[in-house]
Amino acid sequence: MARMSSATRTAVGTSIAGGALSALSGAPHQLSHLFRGRFPTVAVTGMTGVGKTRLADRLARRTSAESTVEVGSATMERRTRRMAKGRGFRFRVVPGDNAATRLGALDEVFHDDPVDGVLHVVAWGHATARRTAGTSGEAVATREELLAAELEDWTITAHRIASMALRRDKPVWLVIVVTKADLFPDEVDEAVRYYSPGSGSPFAAKLDELRSLAGGARLSVDVLPMCTEPGEATGKAARKDAGKRCSAMLTALESRMGQLSGHA
Repeated sequence: MARMSSATRTAVGTSIAGGALSALSGAPHQLSHLFRGRFPTVAVTGMTGVGKTRLADRLARRTSAESTVEVGSATMERRTRRMAKGRGFRFRVVPGDNAATRLGALDEVFHDDPVDGVLHVVAWGHATARRTAGTSGEAVATREELLAAELEDWTITAHRIASMALRRDKPVWLVIVVTKADLFPDEVDEAVRYYSPGSGSPFAAKLDELRSLAGGARLSVDVLPMCTEPGEATGKAARKDAGKRCSAMLTALESRMGQLSGHA
């Protein structure tokens, strides 16, 4: 067998070393991509008082301090849901108050570290009205005023979703979560239609505009009802039925998120 010359051995060694270094340098990116596939990041957006924190808590199987739930957080809240087979979700709950911290959080989830999906929470005019700057105690607002504030909030968020979708090389999913459905149990279908594409409502018009800007292939849209608490129905049987309905809504949302993220 012919022996390699010294120069040949050196060249081969250099090639092997170079290949090993290249593989090592690519490992963090590959691991990050794998982790992201198993634990996609989800932004939870919406105006203050719609129940974003309660929803994220239920999805993550945890409980927040009552003060945070009642007043609303001034900074972005983070949750992680770990499920079977090494999968789960990482939630980023964006503050609802129109403050600098909210705008910074929106920049983070839609530009600096773009999320894989969005849960935009609405309440069909049943949000808890709050005082400005996170002051404790409820404010007074009509349902029309709350719907107008919700639409203004959605306009800001929709533009950022469109910008993110155009920059991404894979589709972004959006679920409009109509929460507090236990407050209008006989009107859930009507509420879902109000937020659905093509329904002709002011909210739907903004949603249709978003789909047009982002492109249908880049953005999928679902609308699902949700109640974060089983309601205050009187009687043991009524409370049990309300609890079952809320659990079914939560299961439907989790199932759809799993499908959209490739978990199912």
